[in-house]
Amino acid sequence: MTTSQSQAPFLKVLRNIPFQVDRAILRQQLRLKPNSHHLIELDCLIEQAQTIGKPKAMVRMVNVDDKGENWVQLDGRRLHSRVLRVNLEETQRAFIFVATAGLELESWSKSITDLLQRFWADAIQELALETARRALHEYLVQRFHLGLLSEMHPGSLDDWPLHAQDDVFALLGDVKGEIGVSMTESKLMHPVKSVSGIAFATQTHFTSCQLCPRENCRARQAPFEADLFEKRYTLSK
Repeated sequence: MTTSQSQAPFLKVLRNIPFQVDRAILRQQLRLKPNSHHLIELDCLIEQAQTIGKPKAMVRMVNVDDKGENWVQLDGRRLHSRVLRVNLEETQRAFIFVATAGLELESWSKSITDLLQRFWADAIQELALETARRALHEYLVQRFHLGLLSEMHPGSLDDWPLHAQDDVFALLGDVKGEIGVSMTESKLMHPVKSVSGIAFATQTHFTSCQLCPRENCRARQAPFEADLFEKRYTLSK
C-alpha cells in the first residue's frame, strides 16, 4: 500500500437503500382510520413512491486534529461551536454526513396536483429521509463497531448556526455529484427532505432537542433540559 493510499480519507456513499413504507405508521401519522375511504388513494401513492424512491446518504470519517474552548478542528478545518467541542471531547474521530430522500421523490411530489395527496407525499418523503438516516447509522455502527451514536446538525442550535453548512459540505466533497444534494445561497439544502451534520460516538445519547426551548416542535426527539447547557457546556471560570 502506498503512502497516499494509506492516508486517503474514508468516504462512503449509500445509494441502494431499500425503501419500504411502514403503512401502519404512516396511517397513524396522517390520522387515517382503518375504514377511511382515503386508504386506497394512499396505498396507490405508496406504491408509486416505493418504485420511484431512491434515498441516499454520503459520509466521510474525519479526524479530530485540535480543540479550543469554542472550536474543534476536523481534518484541518476549524468548526466553531462550544457544544460540538464538548461533545467530541472523548473521541478522536467523527463522521460528516448528508442523507436525503432523493431528487426522485421530490420531483414526483411536485407532479402531484391534489393538495391532500401532496400532503401525503410530503409525509412519505419524510419516511424516505428517515430510511436513509437509519441506513447510515446502521452502516456506521457495523463498519466501525460503534456503540451509541449521536448527531449534531447545522442550524439546530444558535451555538452551531446554519452557515456551518459550509463546513459540512466542504469536508464531504462533491455532495451534489454523489447523491444529488446541493446548497442554496441561504444555506438550505435541495432536495428539501435532506439532513446534514456530524455523527459521533458517545457514552450518553445527545440530541440538540435537549438544549432547544422551542415549544410545539413536530421534530422534537427529546424533552428540553433547562439546566443542561450550564451544567455541561458552560466554560469554567
